[in-house]
Amino acid sequence: MPTARTNDIETYYVARGDGPPVVFVHGMIMSTTMWESQMNALSDAFTTIAYDVRGHGRTGGSERETYSIGLFADDLETLLDALNIDRAVVCGLSMGGAVAQAFAAAHSERVAGLVLADTFPAGPLPLTGRLAMANIRFLARLDRFVGYKTLNRWQLKVGNLLLPGVSGDEETVQRLVDDGPTIPHGEFVKIADATAGFQHVDLDLSVVTVPTLVLHGEHLPTANEETTERLVSSLEDPDTVVRVVPESGHASNLDNPEFFTSVLREFLVERVYPQVVGDGDSASVEGSA
Repeated sequence: MPTARTNDIETYYVARGDGPPVVFVHGMIMSTTMWESQMNALSDAFTTIAYDVRGHGRTGGSERETYSIGLFADDLETLLDALNIDRAVVCGLSMGGAVAQAFAAAHSERVAGLVLADTFPAGPLPLTGRLAMANIRFLARLDRFVGYKTLNRWQLKVGNLLLPGVSGDEETVQRLVDDGPTIPHGEFVKIADATAGFQHVDLDLSVVTVPTLVLHGEHLPTANEETTERLVSSLEDPDTVVRVVPESGHASNLDNPEFFTSVLREFLVERVYPQVVGDGDSASVEGSA
């Protein structure tokens, strides 16, 4: 099982392919497995890397009393150090998108491109966003009595009943949650609080001038458009690409993997690595598995 020392933990990661590096950061209560489709498809031209964020999956938790998105970003920095990667495209979804933003703001020189999927910006959120974050914290506390895997199944079903399509492919999302190692209650609370706390972070993305791609599912609430607009306005790339992933909800890479991966490949080849990929040059990562 490939791991790398990142601060005070051993971080589990998966790396495939050979070429310019692309690092994937998963959403809350997910793991590396949510990126299987993208990693398999893109490893023909890129070194694709996914890892389990602190508290999740095979990385597991730590003795720290609290977590933050900033801490998760620090873990990502030390993971790149351990793998001898100077710069990479960072692609994050939902909570992973928050980690990608925090990492890019703190270490802009190490980001070759930024991909933000179904995520939210730092700072104050609209009412729907604040309610969503409050719900995350509530469910984390409720996990003590009803396991989060069961709670997630209920939430997916209720979401699609109230707003058809918002939960996307319930079966696939729930299968990945069920198949993953169970997150202990205390870790889930720290993860939920870190994610909800991102709305209170003052993050300056003006230092990030690299090509940026923003994706979100077609069936997300209308209020998501306001959040996306604020996210795009905080970015310095004047040519930021915004794509709506059809027939998808909150986990658009799982709901419509073919479209998501196609758009991502186009972005990587045309905007981030045109000379490198075109010339057939490559960059490798130590410890590939």
